[in-house]
Amino acid sequence: MEILKHECGIAMIRLLKPLEYYKRKYGTSYYALDKLYLMMEKQHNRGQEGAGIACVKLNQEPGHEYMYREKSEGKEAITNIFAAARRHLEVPDKDDPDANPPFNGELYMGHLRYSTTGKGGLKYVHPFLRRNNWKAKNLCLCGNFNMTNVEEVFKLLTDQGQSPRIYSDTYIMLEYLGHRLDREVERNFRNAKAKGLEGREITEYIDNNVDMANVLESTMPHFDGGYVVCGITGSGEFFTMRDPNGIRPAFYYCNDEIVAVASERPVLQTVFDKKCEDIAELKPGQALLVTKSGEVRFRQIIKPQQYRACSFERIYFSRGNDRDIYRERKELGAQLAESVRRAVDGELERTVVSYIPNTAEIAYYGLVESLRKISPLLRAEKIVSKDIKLRTFITESASRRDLSAHVYDITSGVVEPHRDNLVVIDDSIVRGTTLRESIIRILARLEPKKIVIVSSAPQIRYPDFYGIDMSNLTDFIAFQACVALIEERGMGSLMESIYQEALQSSVDDNPVRRLYEPFTAEEISAKMAQLLRPSGVDIPMEFIFQSMEGLHKAIPNHPGDWYFSGHYPTPGGNRMIKRVFVKFYQEYMQKGQRANEGKSN
Repeated sequence: MEILKHECGIAMIRLLKPLEYYKRKYGTSYYALDKLYLMMEKQHNRGQEGAGIACVKLNQEPGHEYMYREKSEGKEAITNIFAAARRHLEVPDKDDPDANPPFNGELYMGHLRYSTTGKGGLKYVHPFLRRNNWKAKNLCLCGNFNMTNVEEVFKLLTDQGQSPRIYSDTYIMLEYLGHRLDREVERNFRNAKAKGLEGREITEYIDNNVDMANVLESTMPHFDGGYVVCGITGSGEFFTMRDPNGIRPAFYYCNDEIVAVASERPVLQTVFDKKCEDIAELKPGQALLVTKSGEVRFRQIIKPQQYRACSFERIYFSRGNDRDIYRERKELGAQLAESVRRAVDGELERTVVSYIPNTAEIAYYGLVESLRKISPLLRAEKIVSKDIKLRTFITESASRRDLSAHVYDITSGVVEPHRDNLVVIDDSIVRGTTLRESIIRILARLEPKKIVIVSSAPQIRYPDFYGIDMSNLTDFIAFQACVALIEERGMGSLMESIYQEALQSSVDDNPVRRLYEPFTAEEISAKMAQLLRPSGVDIPMEFIFQSMEGLHKAIPNHPGDWYFSGHYPTPGGNRMIKRVFVKFYQEYMQKGQRANEGKSN
């Protein structure tokens, strides 16, 4: 219901045979480009603010371009960049041996972007490209990541004498990796000279002996965050690396023709017509590397840390047609059946169950199946439909709120007024804005006996700093509810003590977790219901959330839960939560001071 932005989707392809092979077998020299297009379209859910592609052609002679890139902004970005690539492929003289068109190469990279930092514009759209006259020093980079220690790495660069032009994690990573790639090229240059090589022989030696594992091992341990980092070089090196906690996902498929990497498993299954078992997942801290000669290998770049794969990938972001994700989402819904039964006082025969489109649909199936085991008379209906999209050109807040109230349509004649309970399941409740401004109001028009809002995820209490657009602490309705309870019970000293602890330099803990300790999950849910109740709606209303135990039972292999539990997997996460709480508390106290001054005046 509340659209969360995720950073981002990746697609990588490396052909392992000459282009003529694919022309003969598949009837096109653009086999890889076509596959890249499909991989990106299948991951459109992961980023709609911008997209970009890059291509490297091997064995190009000096004076001929060998590295190409296209980028575009907006929801039509994929269409735009591939249309541009296709235009480049239209070479008038097919018989000209030098007329090998752009974007007809062996290495491909694609990226879909959602910004979680607030930085927009084409210059922030991946891939990022670092140019040089030495093929091996050209580096193109993209990724699905958010780094929590950019300032530290920025200092490393400036201490070396560099002056990065852009302050963003992607650009700083590009410059840091590029700097180490330069050193790797120089290492091979010295080796070539020691072997007595001269001129073009040195260049060929470098191109054939650059080892990207050396570059990754000397750079990536300095980064803190959740990431999948992908790169290609002008000389033909190809790599994908995953963070040591396995926070962000990366899947790959290899055979004797191709190496392909994507953010989601079903993408590779569909595009290459493979079974689930044919697709593998990159291990935490591991890199998949392909050399210029086509040698495929795996290298453990960083020792694996505690495995904390993101559970939100399973609840919300990834496509639900993955075999395991489908099963997990149904289980999330099924586990809420008993809580729903209690909320309607066992009156399941007088209960209508629905969902808020569209990512909650699978959890809805699981909930309905479990409830019908208790009462076969339970009714499952499509109550809410999304009709239009809110247009961003409307800037006045009052107009936006009015339009937001009409985004959803409701099915009449299904709920018997004042007799039927209405249960609606959503995948998660983050800010609650859409619930308050639209959903609850239109549900209330049906005049049910009681409205029960169900979340297949637990209460989201903490920001995410690893690539999800949930970084503002005060946006969370759970946090607002907790602060409201603290104010009601005169527990302001608790916030003061957490603030003082957050000012300390230690990054080994998260003191903000103590904020929730005095309250049960049910108390916070009840307060959320009060805060989200629209004015004029007096129908009884209850909120039900997934338990932490239920979350891990349904999704046992993706234990990353820091947005629910506050247990951040890296030091950077603990550092960032303290920083945002300090900022909140200072603004909170200033606001209170202004309010008191207003009263005294």
